[in-house]
Amino acid sequence: MSNVTRGSVAIVGAAESDLGAVAALMSPIDLMAQGIHRALEDAGLTLADVDGVFCATTQARTSAMSLVEYLGLPNAYTDSTIVGGSSFEIHVAHAHAALEAGLCSVAVVAYGSTQRTVGRRASSAREFNPYETPYKPFLPATAYAMAANRHMHEYGTTREHMAAVAVAAREWALLNPVAWEKKPLTIADVLNARPISDPFTVRDICLVTDGGGAIVLVRADRARSMKQKPVYVLGSGQSITHASITSMPVLTHTGAIESGAQAYRAAGVKPSDVKVLALYDAFTINTILFLEDLGFCAKGEGGPFVSGGRIAPGGSLAVNTNGGGLSYCHPGMYGLFLLIEAVRQLRGTCGQRQVAGAEVALVHGNGGVLSAQATNILGGPATV
Repeated sequence: MSNVTRGSVAIVGAAESDLGAVAALMSPIDLMAQGIHRALEDAGLTLADVDGVFCATTQARTSAMSLVEYLGLPNAYTDSTIVGGSSFEIHVAHAHAALEAGLCSVAVVAYGSTQRTVGRRASSAREFNPYETPYKPFLPATAYAMAANRHMHEYGTTREHMAAVAVAAREWALLNPVAWEKKPLTIADVLNARPISDPFTVRDICLVTDGGGAIVLVRADRARSMKQKPVYVLGSGQSITHASITSMPVLTHTGAIESGAQAYRAAGVKPSDVKVLALYDAFTINTILFLEDLGFCAKGEGGPFVSGGRIAPGGSLAVNTNGGGLSYCHPGMYGLFLLIEAVRQLRGTCGQRQVAGAEVALVHGNGGVLSAQATNILGGPATV
């Protein structure tokens, strides 16, 4: 994405669809459309304005085709790139390029999942892998547990360190009116919860919910006169290092090292400029790995870094302020919700969980089993 112009497009609408456990017979496409209509209303636009559609879901093989049919937009520019949960951060980068090139003028990025209603197995069937499937791993938990165990072995990371990530996420969720989990959580609660895949208990692992949503992007010249305070796309990056966990080059080093470097370079910022982080926290080890790989602490220091409430409300670094995939919602692929929260933080509309002085946010998506990493850096009007 080195050829696009920093800040030449902005996010002007953002909204969730229904979340949690949605109404019977709602489909992922229903939830995408619901999120799009709500995001367009947020932006002060209508469906007639839309000429770019970006989407992904595991529950529709040809999601873009189904969505444009549903919306009645036969001539829209479409992109249904799917690399797991980071697809939507990549969609932002693709929409940035498409808008700047004049391929569309109003782009929507949408997601929907009924994972909780239909069951995880039905919503995301696993492909047969001749090198892994015969050993019956419980994926994706087993894959992330391998990375967690290796991090513990190499750097002395403890179960308490990982539990601190879950506790911080829950404390943020308690400030979010639409978060799924509403009970306080302690380190002991995490450690003593039902074991899933060593070293994880159920509290180290993301929620299983329904849900969806959308964001709306336009070119910067149009964004300045829109209903909402614009949030500019300053830079993006991506890296796909593997598909299967058994092919991951180094279990403790993710592609976020490269995707983050690309995004920082494009945005012209560094980690110390970032006030808000939205990190894909499907597992507690993710937050630790991404804080290291995105430059917020040194490799191997992520465990101590997240301890003592540093990433919780009132801490020195605001991470996953909506409660994250661990406590807010996680409908299969979580990347779009990272963008929605970052937009709201940069607008200053998050109420009790608002981060003071938020002007630069880093959004980091993760797809597959630490496979596809994608980073967006967003900024308020003062950054462009």
